[in-house]
Amino acid sequence: MKTINLTEKLGQFATHWDPHVVADYNDNDVMVVKFKGEFPFHKHDATDDFFLVLEGEMEMDIEGEPSRTVKAGEMFIVPKGVVHRPRAANEVKVLLIEPKGEPNSGDADREPAPKLRI
Repeated sequence: MKTINLTEKLGQFATHWDPHVVADYNDNDVMVVKFKGEFPFHKHDATDDFFLVLEGEMEMDIEGEPSRTVKAGEMFIVPKGVVHRPRAANEVKVLLIEPKGEPNSGDADREPAPKLRI
């Protein structure tokens, strides 16, 4: 058991769309990531997708629906099977929770990030 400083962890890398594992929670990876630009549309068939914005602002595009703005201090959960795309005009810092082994790219043609541990 230990305290984890998310600001410190986010300061350890500068890349975008590259989640880093900072803790384990049951059978889930707790990760921090920086976004800028847009991720491809994708879905996760077996799990919901959890986003907590720590700093900045992102848009969550949901196929066939209006985009949702998610601001610092807000979270957004995409239900499993829903096609979505996170994007951000400016850098945003986000906490993610995903089951261990779940590729962050879902069913997109994009190569999944390796999810390094920091």
